[in-house]
Amino acid sequence: MDDTLSPIDILQRLIRFDTTNPPGNEAECINYLKGLLDEAGIPTALYALDEARPNLVARLAGRGESSPLLLYGHVDVVTTANQSWDHPPFSGEIAGGFVWGRGTLDMKGGIAMIAAALLRARREGFVPLGDVILACVADEEVNGVYGAKFLVEQHPELFEGVRYAIGEGGGISVWVGGRKFYTIMVAEKQVCNLRLTLHGPAGHASAPLRGGAMAKLANVLYILDRRRLPVHVTPVAREMVATLAQGLPFPQGLALRQLLNPVLTDLVLDAMGERGTLLNPLLHHTATPTIVRGGDKINVLPSQVTLELDGRLLPCYTPDDLLREVRGLLGEGIELEVTEHDPGPGELDMGLYDTLAGILREADPEGIPLPYLLSGVTDARFFARLGIHTYGFLPMDLPGELIGTIHSANERIPVEAVEFGTSALYEALRRCGAP
Repeated sequence: MDDTLSPIDILQRLIRFDTTNPPGNEAECINYLKGLLDEAGIPTALYALDEARPNLVARLAGRGESSPLLLYGHVDVVTTANQSWDHPPFSGEIAGGFVWGRGTLDMKGGIAMIAAALLRARREGFVPLGDVILACVADEEVNGVYGAKFLVEQHPELFEGVRYAIGEGGGISVWVGGRKFYTIMVAEKQVCNLRLTLHGPAGHASAPLRGGAMAKLANVLYILDRRRLPVHVTPVAREMVATLAQGLPFPQGLALRQLLNPVLTDLVLDAMGERGTLLNPLLHHTATPTIVRGGDKINVLPSQVTLELDGRLLPCYTPDDLLREVRGLLGEGIELEVTEHDPGPGELDMGLYDTLAGILREADPEGIPLPYLLSGVTDARFFARLGIHTYGFLPMDLPGELIGTIHSANERIPVEAVEFGTSALYEALRRCGAP
């Protein structure tokens, strides 16, 4: 193996593979990573539902004193269509101290850091407490059918004995009230999508009727836009808010603690403005309208309209909880059904948290580790089916404005952030293990 190959070199090469999903076409990118690991003497294998979309699983043998540790991430990326970039999105150019390109933050940057940390361990002859398993997967950005979902359902034996995993969803620096925090994702919400159906009289559009299906839809959309579902302060949200409040000076910390009082939560969120918008989904279930289907002829009043809702449940709640709350918000006269539910991780497990937090404190004494609830979902929801608890831990010290470039134009990462994250992940390999 070329000992001079840096995580930046790996990242630039990864970016140059166009793995936009759909269609994905991750094979060339996955085989590049396989070649790096094979050359280093780390055993690898490919597993695929579709030959054009393989998944790579590698294993660095440990001392057998701990259960295996899983590190995983995805190589597919979202589209760059209709976006205006300052540097070509699949060039991997370095300019102004940044590596530019689609996937630098989500999540080829993370893959490069994980791979570089594993290669460093091999190069230095380090033998971890337990085996380290690396899974580089396809299809995270759509539904995981060709990636993590396939591996979990068809090859669960690959992950036997794994208790903890490290993946995406955390590690990024954020500034709150003039203080720097590093998120460590310890839980994520559940997918729970809904379909709402409304009925009304049909008729000729030249003689409009009041109270039809479209009018009912307008009322539903207005309510969903103006009102929240009930407050729920989960254990992970309580830990997160308490840590934020402790790290902030008076009176910001005191004000933030009021989020934990359900009577005051929504008032505080409203007073917080944009920051409250970010915290809102961590304290409520959400049901967001995204797709409307109604009439198919311009001069006919539709007798039925359906509304698709992107539903997100807080950890350890059930679809029945969301159905009950949405019905309570919208009232009678609607049909509501669950169209998809992915339960995701269950009870909160903080067993690896202190170790990861300690690594961040040493890497950047200015930063405060923060247990984090992710409002979206990751491949953690699939690995959770095997009893594996994922920590989102891809440490990156980032300027705040870069977060907004994820899935958007001019996605980029500071060169120094890649080096920072690689060193932190190497420390995780050295220290992490579950008895």
